[in-house]
Amino acid sequence: MTAGTTSKAAGLLGISQPAVSQSIRKLEASADLRLFERVRGRLVPTREAVALMSEVDRYFVGIEAIEHRIRGLKSYGVGNLAVAVMPALGTGFLPRVIGAFNAAERGLKISLQIMSSREVHEKVSAGLVDFGVMSDELSLAGLEHFSFAKLPGVAVMHAKHPLAGKAMIESVDLSQVPFIALNPEDSARRRLEALLATSDVRLKTVVETPYAHTVCELALNGVGVGIVNPIVAIDFIGRGLVIKPLAVHAIFSSVVIFRPGVPPSENTKQFLRQMRVQLLEDQAVLDDALAQDGSAPASVKRIHARGAANRKQN
Repeated sequence: MTAGTTSKAAGLLGISQPAVSQSIRKLEASADLRLFERVRGRLVPTREAVALMSEVDRYFVGIEAIEHRIRGLKSYGVGNLAVAVMPALGTGFLPRVIGAFNAAERGLKISLQIMSSREVHEKVSAGLVDFGVMSDELSLAGLEHFSFAKLPGVAVMHAKHPLAGKAMIESVDLSQVPFIALNPEDSARRRLEALLATSDVRLKTVVETPYAHTVCELALNGVGVGIVNPIVAIDFIGRGLVIKPLAVHAIFSSVVIFRPGVPPSENTKQFLRQMRVQLLEDQAVLDDALAQDGSAPASVKRIHARGAANRKQN
């Protein structure tokens, strides 16, 4: 399936071409499935083969992750902390947490893995990380979890945007300008659209993206207005991005998840405490930014100063 032909597959596997063909026939016989059609001397995958391949890929990814974990344990023992986190909190927020946490002085190695909420769910379920942080768009059945943050979204835009002079962005404002949207499956986007539908407001979406950081970059480049998790906006207000509160409460929710039956380590508990401290610091910066008409360079400097103070204290 990967190589495209039996001869190339044989070369990759270091076996003969007849051996590859024989293996395929044995698999088809044991599975009682037709996996390939023979068309003019070539093997053409059937729909069943394509469906099976997607499942095989998932298992190989899991095996590779386990091998990576084993190598990490050999190199660093148990003095490490593996965290899987969605991009909205992994790109800016978690680095701020790690900066204040002082992992080096604790003799701790941190593995920060940024991925989709679905992949975070899979990593935690498989026991490949100590804990994960994801949005609330997936079922949490079978996992230990608690709510980490429920924050009202903010509107982001270029300083010269027509809405930049408003104290608060109303629903009708969003219908009159180009809009930068998160992907349709995003739970915050679905909540926003449900709220706007009650007022018969329709968005003029010009770009869709899965990442809030990309929304902010696009807004900073004058593409339109976006609505993002306010924690993400912190990374951009020092660069001139304007943030505004919304009249509608589009909530961005994140949860911390654990594999059931595995008590969190002391390192995990301390790291989670630092996450809560950093969340309070970030919220203070956001409050200042909103109070200062959407831009707060002084507040951005203050958050770095507090981070340095935390590192010194730790």
